[in-house]
Amino acid sequence: MGSFFGSGFPRLYPILDFDCVFPAGCADVRVRRERLCGLAGELAAAGVQLLQYRNKVDADELVLEDARAMREAAPGMKLILNDRVELVGAAGWDGVHVGQDDVAAELARRMLGPDAMVGLSTHNDEQVRRADGEPVDYVAVGPVYRTASKLDTSPVIGVEGVARARALTRKPLVAIGGITRENAGAVYRAGADSVAVISAVFGVGRSAAQSAKDILEFFE
Repeated sequence: MGSFFGSGFPRLYPILDFDCVFPAGCADVRVRRERLCGLAGELAAAGVQLLQYRNKVDADELVLEDARAMREAAPGMKLILNDRVELVGAAGWDGVHVGQDDVAAELARRMLGPDAMVGLSTHNDEQVRRADGEPVDYVAVGPVYRTASKLDTSPVIGVEGVARARALTRKPLVAIGGITRENAGAVYRAGADSVAVISAVFGVGRSAAQSAKDILEFFE
């Protein structure tokens, strides 16, 4: 496993969720790519170092082309693909994030090799404990708060759950679920190295770049 960030794991980890950006879908490929690439480029310019693309609805071919275009739009940013391990190399991306019901983290590591970034979602103390022994670069834990993005149906863990997770792993800890600029400080103080956000950056009516800047400024 590599060391990807010399100054420490990024405080902010946006997850560009296709359903959040296109709640009604998007059949126009040109519009789709323009929007995705625009967001990736804007976030890179705003100082975001790490971005995940999450698309649970489209075929591999579409997601791969999205990923390749976003790679060109943000050449200096670390890009993580959700779930689709087999597309990471072809897209020229930096790694994958897997959940409890996706490809096993150990298999993802074998498929991608030692230099890729692999992250793993956890939702309770036992999963965090097991993740600490997995060949992953970071452990995500949540949902911290109730979330509208419906990433899963796991029980809310609160900042107390983040604190427990911190005690169970020495790996970088990414907190996710209902996190906003207003509550990010409490999550960080509970022991998270980073906060993963979806609607707080990509929600309808938001400027993704400005929202990211607002959260990043909180940590300065």
